[in-house]
Amino acid sequence: MTARNITRFWEWGRKIICVGRNYADHAKELKNAIPTEPILFLKPPSAYVREGSSILVPRYSSDLHHEVELGVVIGKGGTAIPQSAAMEHVAGYALCLDMTARDVQDVCKSKGLPWTRAKAFDTSCPISEFIPKERIPDPGNVKLWLKVNDQLRQDGCTSQMIFSIPYLISYISKFITLEEGDLILTGTPKGVSAVQQHDELQAGIEDVVTMSFRVDRQDQ
Repeated sequence: MTARNITRFWEWGRKIICVGRNYADHAKELKNAIPTEPILFLKPPSAYVREGSSILVPRYSSDLHHEVELGVVIGKGGTAIPQSAAMEHVAGYALCLDMTARDVQDVCKSKGLPWTRAKAFDTSCPISEFIPKERIPDPGNVKLWLKVNDQLRQDGCTSQMIFSIPYLISYISKFITLEEGDLILTGTPKGVSAVQQHDELQAGIEDVVTMSFRVDRQDQ
């Protein structure tokens, strides 16, 4: 660790690396093929939003979806990290939402275009407080949930992931150098759905953390 405060990684971390379709049931609910290798995309640090601020629906979208995920905070950088050493590079975790402009993503997919406008907009990555590594001794068996206006929408477990956290760290680091403060979003379980202005989102990791966000719209 350096003098930088890893518990506030969102203030200085340089990138957010996201894994798409890492739960088979989620791939199926969106009628996507189950991947044979990780599908990756990026969010910029400007996507971060913390409790007390709102998730903003982009002005160009009318179908914003929630995706609750376990985020992995990198504490030690590296390139071509072997799976056997991958967890040594983890400082801790965060509960995260991958907010997705689904209507925009569908258009991008139909045209074979990148997902950037659908995934990387400001406030597209709500996060909890930093969770020290020791509070989640088995990241491969973490229960995640999300409610919209007190109605349960997502209820899954990281044991359902197609690609494990050590595999993802190793795979990503083969071609993107991982740096201290980076965040890896590990995918979402089934149950994604649309949110509207004024909705209240609550999400949690069982027995570890909860967080709440309000949905608003960007000014026209």
